[in-house]
Formats: sequence, C-alpha cells, structure tokens
Amino acid sequence: MTAIGPNWGTRAEASATAAAGLHPVLAAIGAARAGRPVLLQAERPLLVLMAETAGEAALREFPRDGAAVVLGGGRAAILLGRPASGDGPVAFCLPRGAVTVPVLRAVADPLLPSPLGFAAALGRPVPAGADAALALAKFSRLLPAVLVAEIAAGTPAGAGVAVVEAAAVLGWQETMAGSLVRVAEAGVPLAEAAEARLVAFRPEDGGIEHLALLIGAPEQAEAPLVRVHSECFTGDLLGSMRCDCGPQLHQAIRRMAAEGAGVLLYMAQEGRGIGLVNKLRAYALQDAGLDTLDANRALGWGADERSFVPAAVMLRALGVTRVRLLTNNPAKLAALTACGIEVVGRVSHAIAANGVNDSYLETKARRFGHLI
Repeated sequence: MTAIGPNWGTRAEASATAAAGLHPVLAAIGAARAGRPVLLQAERPLLVLMAETAGEAALREFPRDGAAVVLGGGRAAILLGRPASGDGPVAFCLPRGAVTVPVLRAVADPLLPSPLGFAAALGRPVPAGADAALALAKFSRLLPAVLVAEIAAGTPAGAGVAVVEAAAVLGWQETMAGSLVRVAEAGVPLAEAAEARLVAFRPEDGGIEHLALLIGAPEQAEAPLVRVHSECFTGDLLGSMRCDCGPQLHQAIRRMAAEGAGVLLYMAQEGRGIGLVNKLRAYALQDAGLDTLDANRALGWGADERSFVPAAVMLRALGVTRVRLLTNNPAKLAALTACGIEVVGRVSHAIAANGVNDSYLETKARRFGHLI
C-alpha cells in the first residue's frame, strides 16, 4: 500500500527525530507548527494537517477522498451559522476545489475575510480521533482548526510524517505535569520581598517550564499563602490596563512578604492556556465587541484551557500540601482540592477596576463566577 505523503520531509529528518529520543507528542507538535502532517493512531488512523500552518506543498499531497475540516464548536457555530451544543469538535466538508491555503486560513481565523460562503458546507460525522486532533492544535498554540482524512489501517506513514497515539495527545497535560522536576533554584531578592527564591520546574521530556516564587520559608508554615498565577506578558511585564494580572501579581508578593511566607506559582499558561499569540487575536475580537469568553470561543478554544495539575505537582515537590489560596476563582479551589492539595481557606484577591478593564472584570464575575 502506498505510503502517505512520500515527499513530506526526508528520511534523514525522521531518523534525526528518532535518534534524539523526542517524545512522540513533542515531535507531533513540531510537525504541526511547521505545517507538516501528523498521523494520529486512533480507532481508525487519522491524517491531520493544521489549517493555520498548512502550505501548498502539503495540500497537494493530502488525500482528498473523505477529507474533512474539524473545528471547535464555538468557531464552527460562527462559521457555519448554526448553533453549537458545546466546544467539542464539529466536522464538515468543503465544496469541491475549495481546499486551498486561503480558505483554510479563513476557516481557522475569524479575523480573516472569508473567500467562501461556508453556510452551505456539508456536515459529516465527527471522525474518531478528532478530539485529539484539536487537542494537538491547542498544544501547538495554533488555532484549533484541522484538515483530517481517515486512512486505512496499516498504511505506512512515509518519511517525515510524525506518528502519535491519540491517547498520548489527550493525556499530554497530565503526562507533562507528572514528570515535572526541579532543575534550578536561586535567591532573587525583590523590591517587595527581600527574602525570595525562584525555583524552576521542567518536565523530564524537556517541555515548557513553570516557576515557583518562594517568599520566606513556606514549607515550614502550617498553611502558607499560595497563589496560582498564570503568566501574562501584557499585564505582568508591560503593565497593560486591559486586565488585572500585573496588580494581582505584585499585590500577592506584598501580602506574602507581609506574612513572612508564601508561594507564588508562575504558570506558563498565558491567556487562560491559549498562549500569547492567540490572546492577541482574542483581544482583537474583544475590540470588535466580544467579551473575553466569547472571543476565546470564536477562535475555537474553550472558555478556560488551563490545567491545575502542574500546580499541585509543584506544591507537593516544594513540601507544601496545606494552603490558604489567594484567589477570586472558585475553580482553582476545586481543582487543587481534586488534585490532593488541602485548601483550608480562600483569601480574597480583588483589584479595583481602572477605567479600562471594567467590562473585563465584570465578565469574570458574571460569566466565570469569580468572587469580585
């Protein structure tokens, strides 16, 4: 049987990947971001190409028989003009001859003008493995829109085609969290907390790092003040007024310093887990009138894509299993509790609106259930 995509990549690239011992999910993420195909081993093998990064060469070799586009429910509802029951995958077929780079870009990105009327696109059953295909797009920090084609079992993947089990993709967040280890630590005196240490955690496969800022000796406290803070380049570093992240970060440090102990977990989960580039896209949609939740869904993401398993793993590694959580988000309390961390109380962490982020804070309270 003919191999899939004989001209994608080279034997040398495939051999180099294998020799490097790269985790199959990381190899698949690299292929996805580079616009190369990924073969998902699911109930029936599924060839996947990311709509955002697909190029002309990849499309020329992509199987057209039975090919379909898979989107998150929120994006599909807008594109097809149909109600969606949730954020789960929706599959449809494009009209004949419409599988082109501009069309796929427009399918993925609501900020691009559509060269095609999608309302007449033909719906089709969602193939097995579609949820893993969308998850792979999200882990790659790409827009969750993919071109897929079911492949006969046993078909060789071909050179340069990343192969990964669908189950491995779906369990990737937990896999990364479970392998986190301390790799570096140093004292970092801060203007707001002189007795501070920064500890870096990295998964064993070399994936993304998370950080823990320790104020004083929280591991010796009965129930230290803890904040789980998602990184925010725009708010924490640039001082953006669109959110309350920067003031929350610095207020947390000051409160922990005042108590003499605390842990601030600085998680690499920008934009509630969608990444900086996609957060900027969501900002553009917010400027057009959507709130923060609907903007995420319009891009094909869920309202909150974060996992709090890594935070719990880090706390246990630091010897902190009983905490007072500095947060306005009840979901964080529930998530850490479910992960085996004893949350003995919630400490309010409200920041006053600044005249720019008023509607953002109102949306957090009304639609996300934040206690502010």
